Amino acid sequence: MTAARDRGQAKHQPEAQADAARDIESARRVLTLESEGIAALSASLGDSFVAALDILAAVRGRVIVTGMGKSGHVGRKIAATMASTGTPAQYVHPGEASHGDLGMITEAEVVLALSNSGETQELRDLLEYTRRFSIPLIAITGRAGSTLDEMADVTLLLPPTPEACPMGLAPTTSTTASLALGDALAVALLERKGFSPQDFRVFHPGGKLGNSLLRVSDLMHSGDDLPLCGTDLTMADAILVMTAKSFGCVGVVDAAGMLVGAVTDGDLRRHMDPALLAMRAGEVMTGNPKHIRPQALAVEAVALMNQYTITGLFVVEDGRPVGILHIHDCLRAGIV
Repeated sequence: MTAARDRGQAKHQPEAQADAARDIESARRVLTLESEGIAALSASLGDSFVAALDILAAVRGRVIVTGMGKSGHVGRKIAATMASTGTPAQYVHPGEASHGDLGMITEAEVVLALSNSGETQELRDLLEYTRRFSIPLIAITGRAGSTLDEMADVTLLLPPTPEACPMGLAPTTSTTASLALGDALAVALLERKGFSPQDFRVFHPGGKLGNSLLRVSDLMHSGDDLPLCGTDLTMADAILVMTAKSFGCVGVVDAAGMLVGAVTDGDLRRHMDPALLAMRAGEVMTGNPKHIRPQALAVEAVALMNQYTITGLFVVEDGRPVGILHIHDCLRAGIV
């Protein structure tokens, strides 16, 4: 019985391998066609893209993105990307727009409409509304001379490239190109506006992405929590400061308040001697300790601590310590 089953498996193995090869070839054909579509789109960019960008950058209200079917799904993603990168945006379903949601669109808005054919019936009421109230209309379509193209103030025309579907029917290459074009608009707007990582964090406070954009100043301990002592303080008193502040170290400052060194647990072990308590902090400290700017990203601080196998960093501004950051602060914030 076992031998028969083995012979059956051997018989079908070449067929399975042939099926797998066809699957891989099918996937590669799709990816090749879609990548070629994006390359053609990139080569076609010109004055109309800049004109669309000018309109979007000047909007007083929001960018209203709309589309039906697969174009609607792409439109939702474009609206979300714009909103998260400093361009207020909202998706409006064209069918719902005809039943009251046109009230969401004011004369302060810009409409970005997606339709590969340019003849999507469900878009008609919304498009006519933009013409009636002189609301700027930007089109993303694959057909020059279509209704959408004729009605738009600016048309971003998708180049004629075949769909990846073997029947040429399912939106594949066209939706990928539309999505990529939406990303291009969002990122170009971001760069025009000088959108910074700190601005990005305002819109992404949650999750791994938000955590990665935390600044050192967001996590550091400052004020009375900062473990500091002068160079002439006895080690007996310096150890009391270390114990009270619970960071395992104390920063040593000169008469001008500049950070000149740090005394760590390692320094205590290296100077373990009956005379240690009578020594001065300036005699025991390690000079020029590793430190970081308050404006630095917290991930930079973690990288520095990992590089030098240390658990804490003094935060320094203009040579003066303004805070201290411990590796545990970063771990609690989800930064690793």
